[in-house]
Amino acid sequence: MQPVPLDSMDTRMLEVLQGHGRISNLELAAAVGLSPAQCSRRHHRLEEEGVIARYEARLRPAAVGLRVMAFVHIAMERGHVRDFKRFRQAVTQLPDVLECHSVTGDVDYVLKVIASDLEALSTFLTEKLSALPGVSMVRSSVCLEELKGGAALPLAQAGA
Repeated sequence: MQPVPLDSMDTRMLEVLQGHGRISNLELAAAVGLSPAQCSRRHHRLEEEGVIARYEARLRPAAVGLRVMAFVHIAMERGHVRDFKRFRQAVTQLPDVLECHSVTGDVDYVLKVIASDLEALSTFLTEKLSALPGVSMVRSSVCLEELKGGAALPLAQAGA
């Protein structure tokens, strides 16, 4: 996807929306110094152009019984392109996997995984992830404490 050209007003709107996704159009307009009509038009354009992907509620994992987060490194067997495709399809269907990134280095994928406890994590790693097509190695690191998470995108660094 090509970057969408953003002016300073778009950037200000996005900065406010990243922290307050449920803000009303009237409040957003006041926060950025636009009329409600102008603000609404810009907001809809940012949605239509795909800059705003979606709105969501951010839940506290521990509040819903998900107390263990882990980062899982996956290495794949070499020479099996079909297995890479099958792995990608399969991993997107696993609700325990919050994120999956294809990376450079000594592993092929890094996953962010959530579980209710260590036993559930162990079962997930050994019975589900290890069984996926082409997986040759699974290595996990349990998160002891999240110091920063769900941060807003640094729009100034992006040149927006």
